[in-house]
Amino acid sequence: MAGLGNIPPTIWWEDGTVRMIDQSRLPLVGDLLICNTYEGVCQAISGMAVRGAPALGVAAALAVALWSETVGASIDDLRFYLDELDKVADAIAATRPTAVNLMWGAERMKRFARDNADVGLDALRPLVLEEALSIRAEDEARNRALGAHGAALLEPGSRVLTHCNAGSLATAYFGTALGVIFSANDEGKIARVWVDETRPVLQGARLTAWELRMAGVPFTLITDNMAASIMRRGLVDAVIVGADRIAANGDVANKIGTYGLAVLARAHGIPFYVAAPSSTVDLTLASGDGIVIEERDEREVTGVTVSGVIEPRTSIETRAFDMITEAGDYALGMTKGHQMQIARKGGAYQFDAWLRIAPPSIDVYNPAFDVTPAEYVTAIITERGIARPDYAVSLAEACCGTGALHELG
Repeated sequence: MAGLGNIPPTIWWEDGTVRMIDQSRLPLVGDLLICNTYEGVCQAISGMAVRGAPALGVAAALAVALWSETVGASIDDLRFYLDELDKVADAIAATRPTAVNLMWGAERMKRFARDNADVGLDALRPLVLEEALSIRAEDEARNRALGAHGAALLEPGSRVLTHCNAGSLATAYFGTALGVIFSANDEGKIARVWVDETRPVLQGARLTAWELRMAGVPFTLITDNMAASIMRRGLVDAVIVGADRIAANGDVANKIGTYGLAVLARAHGIPFYVAAPSSTVDLTLASGDGIVIEERDEREVTGVTVSGVIEPRTSIETRAFDMITEAGDYALGMTKGHQMQIARKGGAYQFDAWLRIAPPSIDVYNPAFDVTPAEYVTAIITERGIARPDYAVSLAEACCGTGALHELG
């Protein structure tokens, strides 16, 4: 199996809680986020503590199971339990509208509960949890199969460019686009990975670079607008990205900037691959025109968020930080609209800062995703194998019998 070094699991179930790595604070702070309620999982999703299409599908399933094991455990009426589970699943699915895996995970849990309701409520609750755990296990297995298929497309000495983070952190474990790279690296095929920083939240610089370093894969971090330059110099052999939703015709929604990379790749004769499990394919959408594009907070563009750990150098400094955090998190007053919050966790002091980089009171447009037309996509790598044009045919074949979204309707 491909080596991921010390990369931890992304999201899992433990002691009646949903646990995850808080990705919003990586790589400088590696917090474990423990969710005791499904609302806590929803907040983690909307705040991007957990992100990436496959990971969101797992998060949805585990959130439904968490509700079933907590609030649902006090419900005695089967019909009421099923109706409430449906409402909870719908609320989870609505937290981020573009990621189809989120809807897929929620819909699969709804369908499973109703399909197995005849066993009775007492027997159904543990089955709901088992189904959520199965979804998590299936995701890792899909990603490993996808990685093996994708690695076969690369030649020894390949220099691969990737965008955003479609690694282990974006899945239950192993990754999609980075899963291909991890598998290819184990086969000795990777000479270098070019990592786009991925503005505005810097998932490439923060997360992909962190994963590749942990896994021992050679890489170089670049700014988003360097891609054309290194392509023109002949330094890129393939582009591999993940996906948040793929329409029936092969149109791909992914992190903003993906479409531009696809256009550049075609202009320079470089293959452009999309790596995604069948759960990311939405055959209910004829084309990418029907994909709802999430728009995020303008502060992601007008400022930079930084998290870190403060290490007092003297006992006097330690006492000072103890005093200001004694009553809880401390909000530090700053000029120019900058913000900083300091919190004490155990013997450490952590800070979260937002630093303004743009003038105040300006218009900002911040779509989280764009749609790449199918004509720019060389191939789509799934756990079933490689789908190529005509995608209306190949994707339907790849998704047949996998429990993709269209089969849950």
